[in-house]
Amino acid sequence: MQGQITGHKRKKKQPAISCYYKMATRVVRSGVRQVKPLLSVDSGEARQRVLNLYKAWYRQLPYIVMDYDLPKSKEDCRVKLREEFMKHRHVQDIRVIDMLVIKGQMELKETVEVWKQKHGIMSYWRDTVEPKPKGFLNKFLDGHE
Repeated sequence: MQGQITGHKRKKKQPAISCYYKMATRVVRSGVRQVKPLLSVDSGEARQRVLNLYKAWYRQLPYIVMDYDLPKSKEDCRVKLREEFMKHRHVQDIRVIDMLVIKGQMELKETVEVWKQKHGIMSYWRDTVEPKPKGFLNKFLDGHE
């Protein structure tokens, strides 16, 4: 037993052409890889999902205004809803649309179940850029020179 090597089998060498053929097919396979869709198969189905989400939000707005006691009217909320959906109207990739729909559904669920706080809802109306103060007194009170 001491001088013997067990379990080793010698492999036969394959011709070099076969090796190149295998390498070429690997390259081709990786280049033609299909992306698996998240939810929607085509753009029509993705569009339908977006419309269904919009309708669900639209139907829940009166209850959201009432539950959170928002100082906004239903019409103000509907305008903001449309504005939020129109932010992403340029998106063409179906997977990105599906991801936005999933996030929107999660947001709706959190809002309807009152898992959010009022300031989280009111942050949609917050201005992203605060206007600069005009006039000497306003600048002075704001701390500017």
